[in-house]
Amino acid sequence: MTTHDPARPRQLVDHVTAGSGGAMTDEVGVITGDLTLATRLRPDGHAHLAVQYTGAEEWYTLTGSPAPLPPAGLEALHHHLLERIRRGGAARAAP
Repeated sequence: MTTHDPARPRQLVDHVTAGSGGAMTDEVGVITGDLTLATRLRPDGHAHLAVQYTGAEEWYTLTGSPAPLPPAGLEALHHHLLERIRRGGAARAAP
């Protein structure tokens, strides 16, 4: 049985306003405006990254997801991707 360690979250969710060029998704291409990013830890140690228009029901896979988890962990990856989306330019989960 695996226990959840609160110091190591399994999912982080934040709102972000996309910069010019928005975020690239697998399903619908670039989305822009007020978005929500969810970064979820997968059992294989990678992170699934999804975005949605804030307040909408549909979620879209951020292109490049799943992404390898960096040594700094899930929170560092999540904050890095928030910054990439703020910069825009069709932000992706991987370079």
